[in-house]
Amino acid sequence: MPVVFVCRTRSALAPEQLFDLSRDIDFHVGSMKKSRERAIAGVTSGLISEGEEVTWQAWHLGARFRMTSRIVRMEAPASFSDEQVRGPFKYLRHTHEFRPERNGTLMVDTVEFAAPFGILGRLVEKLVLARYMENLIKERNRFLVGQPAAVEGEP
Repeated sequence: MPVVFVCRTRSALAPEQLFDLSRDIDFHVGSMKKSRERAIAGVTSGLISEGEEVTWQAWHLGARFRMTSRIVRMEAPASFSDEQVRGPFKYLRHTHEFRPERNGTLMVDTVEFAAPFGILGRLVEKLVLARYMENLIKERNRFLVGQPAAVEGEP
């Protein structure tokens, strides 16, 4: 059974703006400076679209990782989903939703993942990965909307 968490982020930006910022490779690199994340293959700059892939290289938890993800579903400007096709997880899916509100947009990120290595992987998920991944998404969203207090998590 995968780990699932949801982050809700409010922004004054319109759904169309957040939709494009969320799939902008250059903007993503800017949001992940701490992990030295960079796009090294596939779509490496600009907007990524349905069916396209990007390979990321980054440092997380003291180790260098590579992960290739593909945009598997896109309904502009309401939502899109990306999934890992190669990388460190047994399974990883991230669904991005952009819901219009009176004063902007509610952005909802649903992340599902499972670590490899059976019971040992489940232990690492519970002790480290779930919190680490949720904090990573919250940090990215703070950068995205430019408001440090705008991000809420939910198990």
